Amino acid sequence: MTDTAVHSAEGSSTASPSADRSAAPLRNYAKSAADESREDYSLRYAPHSFRRWSPGMVTSTALGGIAYLADFAIGASIVMAYGFTNAAAAIATAAVVIFLTGIPIARAVARHGVDMDLLTRGCGFGYFGSTLTSLIYASFTFIFFALEGSIMAQAFHEALHLPLSVGYLVTTLIVIPFVFRGMSALAKLQAWTQPIWLIGMALPFVVLAATAPGKFASFTQFGGTDGAGSGFSLIGYGTGIGIALSLIGQIGEQADYLRFMPARSEQNARKWEFAVLAAGPGWVVIGALKQLGGAFLAFCALEAVGKAHALEPIAPYVQALRPWFGAAALPVAAVYVVVSQIKINTTNAYSGSLSWSNFFSRITHRHPGRVWYIFLNVGISLALMELNMFSALNTLLGFYSNVGIAWIASVAADLVINKPLGLSPKYIEFKRAYLHPVNPAGFGSMAVASLVSIAAFFGAFGSLAKAFSTFIALGLAMVLSPLIARLTRGRYYLARPNPVSGPGVEVADITATHTCAVCETAYELPDIADCPAHGGAVCSLCCSLDAGCHDRCTKQSGDGPVLLPPPTLRGA
Repeated sequence: MTDTAVHSAEGSSTASPSADRSAAPLRNYAKSAADESREDYSLRYAPHSFRRWSPGMVTSTALGGIAYLADFAIGASIVMAYGFTNAAAAIATAAVVIFLTGIPIARAVARHGVDMDLLTRGCGFGYFGSTLTSLIYASFTFIFFALEGSIMAQAFHEALHLPLSVGYLVTTLIVIPFVFRGMSALAKLQAWTQPIWLIGMALPFVVLAATAPGKFASFTQFGGTDGAGSGFSLIGYGTGIGIALSLIGQIGEQADYLRFMPARSEQNARKWEFAVLAAGPGWVVIGALKQLGGAFLAFCALEAVGKAHALEPIAPYVQALRPWFGAAALPVAAVYVVVSQIKINTTNAYSGSLSWSNFFSRITHRHPGRVWYIFLNVGISLALMELNMFSALNTLLGFYSNVGIAWIASVAADLVINKPLGLSPKYIEFKRAYLHPVNPAGFGSMAVASLVSIAAFFGAFGSLAKAFSTFIALGLAMVLSPLIARLTRGRYYLARPNPVSGPGVEVADITATHTCAVCETAYELPDIADCPAHGGAVCSLCCSLDAGCHDRCTKQSGDGPVLLPPPTLRGA
């Protein structure tokens, strides 16, 4: 399949806005890439004209994506290994870190209409530097897709006696139709299934509160199954934090929805602020409670099902329901698990397709459309499920945490330190035409923080450093980002000024549009760059896919900016 049709040599300086518009445009996007009802502006700025949802709808959809039961498994695994005291302290600490780093990221993506990849480009990583973070984010989506899919397959196995290998395939295929249709379909899915999920979430705890209230107090004295004891252990606490912090990449999935938040205004300011806080970092409040709740259910079921099955959310859930539901406990639990996992794995597959699109568009200069990358993401996830990644949960998540937190901390440091201090531009620049390939401020801080913390994770600096390797990643990234930005005087953030919509440019209406000289489609000003190679305005995606310009706009300063005609105002 051909992703685009290019009718003249890319990068040709003969093309100009004044060229004969009766001729075909220089690039025609394939049907799958041109349909924004499916594409959801996967590689570009989300325009105001596309942000049709209310703050409440965006919040509901974003929070629907945290229905996952991996929290149950993660919480249970920490408690079983290190006891309640260490687990509760670790989960709470990780939640505070995730919440604080998530606030500036959530506000930035909602205000500027960009996803996590575009935000990362403009927060110290550069145009190609952020390709590595696209892989990190894609890894998050397929790791957790595989984890959630394993949990759903366990439910199919218990309820329908379906072999796990077949269950893995079913759980993979079942989400694809929803993800194909994009944000509109996901919003409907999350809204329709939310009541079922809320009732199912509360049900086992209501049953246990009525039938075994003493279990809650006993749980607080639980010392785990591995001999950790009920007291506090610095090693257990630190290691538990590392496992819980593997969820820090979830802010990227929240960002994929938050970018559709309507513009903040005086009329909706309070609703907007609350919605961004709830749909952004607010997910971790529910997530931390779910981790503790999953650990509690595992504790209650431990004697009946054994440690191995206690870590699988379906078995403890069934045991909790038995006093009220008897033989019906299993089908009720299976329905809840399947609904929960469909809700989250549609989000995992959707976000993964966005991330892979961003990665391959920059590497290959081709874009066949977001939907094709759904199959890549779920295919990798299926392979992980078949390899039984669930059995190595703690080690896998603990390792991933080091890289994930180095990335998120570097971005957060740019937003809360570098930009207020004037070490980086005040706005988010994501277009190739204005960026250096690599910015050492963000990319360098993440790389150093990741390498040092991974070395610590594998024991290079002793047992204490191993347990707190994620804090090493957090601290190094937060310190190195402003330090490198200061040492380089911020000169690697912008390769040249943005004369279209950058700071200092008077823009009467940010929703005004220019017609791209390459694909001949109108886009709002934040998505437009002045291009000397094409002699006019180009959209950010055509700019990314241009393989023949050789970054002339940033490497040949003699070209200077291109004088563009006045933009077309909305409604004009």
